[in-house]
Order: sequence, then structure tokens, then C-alpha cells
Amino acid sequence: MKNIVIIGATSAMAQEVAKQYADQSNRLYLVARNEEKLKVIAQDCRVRSGQMVDEFIADLTDRTQINKMFEDIQTKLPHIDVMLVAHGTLPDQKQCEQNVDKALRAIAENGLSAINILTIAANIFESQKRGTIAVISSVAGMRGRQSNYVYGSAKSMVSTFVQGLRNRLCKSHVHIVDIKPGFVDTPMTAHITKKGALWASSEQVGTIIISAIDKKKNTVFAPFFWRYIMQIITSIPESIFKKLSL
Repeated sequence: MKNIVIIGATSAMAQEVAKQYADQSNRLYLVARNEEKLKVIAQDCRVRSGQMVDEFIADLTDRTQINKMFEDIQTKLPHIDVMLVAHGTLPDQKQCEQNVDKALRAIAENGLSAINILTIAANIFESQKRGTIAVISSVAGMRGRQSNYVYGSAKSMVSTFVQGLRNRLCKSHVHIVDIKPGFVDTPMTAHITKKGALWASSEQVGTIIISAIDKKKNTVFAPFFWRYIMQIITSIPESIFKKLSL
């Protein structure tokens, strides 16, 4: 049995990870902002696992609440085997362009909050000298595009931070996985027309995440073909790229 912490547990991808870990009879500690949804997910995981499932309600842009969350985790769990950082929002790019508060809120929700969590988590994992931290970033963070550069810049920040953590914590036998999903059919993308082979289900991505954790991958694209798509996009010269409508 492993002790699994999932932060942002009400997101569709994180729910799938929680279900699969529960099916393996692991003990779960689930964190989210929406109490009603979290209770439903936690009860489902209890039935699946037959193990203790802890719940913690928190606004993950609030540093005080994050500190309380970690205090509670260390009280409830003797150690952490796996932590998944999966929270975030998909902001409206046009609104962010017109409203500084909305742009900064999007950066806080998708970038700064993750860095806050990872900074504290890194010290805990470093002291226990084992475990894996997995972070959901995005292919959107690999090149700034006019359609979502506020969201993308936050995710780019997280990926760079994760690279540094991986380098720092390797000697402590702590592994860090950067999960880069492409288009995923979730409630967060409900407003987007979904068609074609580029779209993945949350179930598919959940399986990819657990496999990446088990195999101690460094960076994983979900699904795998996004690695090649992004190689093409990032290789386009800026003189051409800036004229494209992407």
C-alpha cells in the first residue's frame, strides 16, 4: 500500500488517477476547492480501495491554506510515496488581455500556486529521501501562442521550476515527473469544439500519468504524439511563427 496525495483531485484527469490508485488499494489524501465534489470522489475511492481516504478543502492560491494543508498531511500520513499536483484553470485569453487582474489571477492559479506547493513538497520529500512528485503542466507552455499565452506562460514557469527540482532532488532519490497533456476532453474544455484524433479522454491521460510515475519518467506527453507535434511547432522560425494564427 502506498500513500498517495492528489492536489486538485476534482479535476477530470486527477479523478481518473485517484480511481486507479484506489483500485490498487492505496491510501489516498485528496485536496480540492469544491467540497461537494470532493466528498463524492473520496467516497467512491473508499469503496474502491477499502482504505482510509482523507479530504482537505483549500483554495490553492492562498498560501495560508496551503501551509495548513501540508501540516494536516504530515499529521495524517507517516510519509508520502506519490504526490500529484493537478489543479488549474483554463482562463479566457481575450479577457486576460483586457483585464490585468484576470491575467494575474490566471498566473496565480496555474503557475504561482503550483510553485508554492512544490517548494514545500520538495523539502518534505528531500527529508524523507524517497518518493515521486508528478506535476501536470501543458504543451501550451512550450511556445507562446496568441490564443493562450497567459495560460501557456504559467505552465512554462511550472515546467522550468520542475526541471530545477528534478536536478536538485535526484541525489535524494526523489523523482519529479512533468506531465504535458495536449487536448483533453474534460469539463474545463467543454466550451471547445472537440473533433479529430488529437483529443484524448481523461481516462487515457490518467493511465499515462500512473505509468509515467511507475516508470520514473522525466517528461511525458499525453498522449505520446504531442512530443512530435511540439517538436514541429517549436522548430518554426520566429520570423514565420509570429505571422501564424495559432
